[in-house]
Amino acid sequence: MLIEGARVAISPTNAVAMNLWLHNGLVSFFPVSANHGSTLNLKNYLILPGLINAHEHLELNLFPRLGRGPYPNANAWAKDIYHPQEPPVREHLHISKSIRLRWGALKNLISGVTTVAHHNATYPEMFNGTFPVRVVRRFGWAHSIAFSPDWKSRMQQTPADCPFIIHAAEGTDETANKELYILAEAGALRRPTVFVHAVAIGPADLPTLCGSSASVVWCPSSNQFTLGRSLDTTLLCSGIPIALGTDSAMTASGDMLDELHVAHSMTSTKRLYRMVTSEPARILNLPAGFGKICQGGPADLIVMPDTTVTPADALLEHSPELVIVGGRIRLLSFNFAPHCPQNLLKSLQPLHLEGRGRYWVAEDMASLLRETKRTLKEDIRLAGKAVAA
Repeated sequence: MLIEGARVAISPTNAVAMNLWLHNGLVSFFPVSANHGSTLNLKNYLILPGLINAHEHLELNLFPRLGRGPYPNANAWAKDIYHPQEPPVREHLHISKSIRLRWGALKNLISGVTTVAHHNATYPEMFNGTFPVRVVRRFGWAHSIAFSPDWKSRMQQTPADCPFIIHAAEGTDETANKELYILAEAGALRRPTVFVHAVAIGPADLPTLCGSSASVVWCPSSNQFTLGRSLDTTLLCSGIPIALGTDSAMTASGDMLDELHVAHSMTSTKRLYRMVTSEPARILNLPAGFGKICQGGPADLIVMPDTTVTPADALLEHSPELVIVGGRIRLLSFNFAPHCPQNLLKSLQPLHLEGRGRYWVAEDMASLLRETKRTLKEDIRLAGKAVAA
């Protein structure tokens, strides 16, 4: 496929007019063959790299927000809301996990996310070429110190070049703060450990983290809902690598675009752009080319209207009109459809999401809606937004 006429993001602050050729799931800045197949003319559009969601629970995005915070720590929140024999948890858990995972992928896709770090077990039979987004495979993980008694052995079994991801310091009390030191004593700071949330880490704790191999994933709307506050500003400004994550609909305010707006009150658009592109690519040790548009890199792209603003500002101004994963069109808006050759639209089905718009998606929406409604009698809401076919 040849994409012509667009400006292409090369940094948070700069985009240049250039053509892109997509071949075998990769990007080329040069023609790859005389017969390049379909052509997309994207004059007046801006192309950005697909976003990377550094923390997500894909199977929990049909749930409503649960809890009445603020809580002193995540353990208190979990004990308050987890009643599997009572509504609404009971009804949502009766929906098959495979269906819930696909809904979670769609939530991410609509907000321009093409790669997700799913904080749970991976499912090779589901996270395959037909899954709407890429799911990170090479990592070690434990839920948390409290809910994963074997967290230390899981950490030790994680290969040295893979991140070890764990909910940690998720609270505002001494119990949450102590988790940093428990993990440090176990050797977590000598390896690429990813602390998800880290709200309890304050100025006095930074010398323990600085200079280590550790990094942080920030989920601001989730933190504010459950804990009443988010990352300490000293940690945000410390130079420790930080990526952005959406957590899940059980605590967060919506999708990645919503999360960017919440985070913008605490940091710049330029830094936010890096928190969803190059920084998570580095923290998660993704293959070369992820988090940017480059020669030979993955053809994971999002297309937005070009209003001549910087790529970073565009993320806060627009929703994606087109999302490409591995060189394949996975989503496009109804408004954008006339720009596409008809042969590219044949396998797509419609989806309408409140507050985002109407889309064509590469997903069997008819079956997904039917199977979901069979169990969930109420209106379907994806990360808090009403869904319609």
